[in-house]
Amino acid sequence: MQTFIIRRLLIGALILFVLSVVVFLLLRIVPGDPAVRRCGLNCKEEQIAAIRAQYGYDKSYPAQYWDWLSGVFTGDLGTSTFLQRPVLESIKARLPVTLELMVLTLLLTIAVGIPFGVISAIFRESPADYTVRVTAVFGLAVPAFWVATLVLILPVTWWGYAPPLGEYVKFQDDPVGNLKQFLPAAGVLALGSAAGIMRLTRSSLLEVLRQDYMRTARAKGLRERSVIVRHALKNSMIPVVTVLGLQMAGLLGGAIIVEQIFALPGLGEYTLLAIVNKDFDVVQTMTLYAGVTVVLLNLAVDVSYAWLDPRIRYS
Repeated sequence: MQTFIIRRLLIGALILFVLSVVVFLLLRIVPGDPAVRRCGLNCKEEQIAAIRAQYGYDKSYPAQYWDWLSGVFTGDLGTSTFLQRPVLESIKARLPVTLELMVLTLLLTIAVGIPFGVISAIFRESPADYTVRVTAVFGLAVPAFWVATLVLILPVTWWGYAPPLGEYVKFQDDPVGNLKQFLPAAGVLALGSAAGIMRLTRSSLLEVLRQDYMRTARAKGLRERSVIVRHALKNSMIPVVTVLGLQMAGLLGGAIIVEQIFALPGLGEYTLLAIVNKDFDVVQTMTLYAGVTVVLLNLAVDVSYAWLDPRIRYS
């Protein structure tokens, strides 16, 4: 196991290095100058040159990349040219928002997707099964921005209530106000995720229930609940855990559209703002952050396979 983890981490480090180089070059090849955006269209060449020198954009590409990469290892992620604020400071302020949104979305996805997927598999071809399947198809078909718009408009139209938007409310300061702000956004994100988990749980569990060892478990006289929970469900969780890991990796990067609609100051909004304004240091750092998140979550998912299925061995 230890050798497997070390090998995966080394491969992940190589992937992250290549990713950072590609993003660094693409940002500079694509037309647009962050110094011009920072100064404005009516700036003189002297002012633009001064801004480039201030942020090190007048250096060669290898020098710029080395300055940024060395800063990553020392904790200096640079300064945003648009917000004029240290990148690390902005990430620290916005990361709790994205983390809370991710955790709530994950909890809602698991609480809805897995139980209803199990119900659909156990009561196959029943009204409950058809209801779950139709709901899952609906959840996968509707776009998140459309559902988010309805979540904001319909309560106002029907009951005169709107989720609190605007200033971020910390959970430790006002738990109720915080959940009022985050639960609608988490629910919108969890709709599509839970729908996919429902379908995957159903198909995976049905496949396990057809196996010979399930018939053996029933022949031993075990109760149906024990057969489902202790034998079938655990063995059917590998594909579900894989998809959950991929979903959470995406959410940790920030749900850009939902954060915009619900005015949540998370990392998704921060990344979008940086891309629009061609903020080199922010885009490079957020790309690296997203890559690290994907690598580590994929590793955690792979390691969990051995717990879910003891037959799996890593070399």
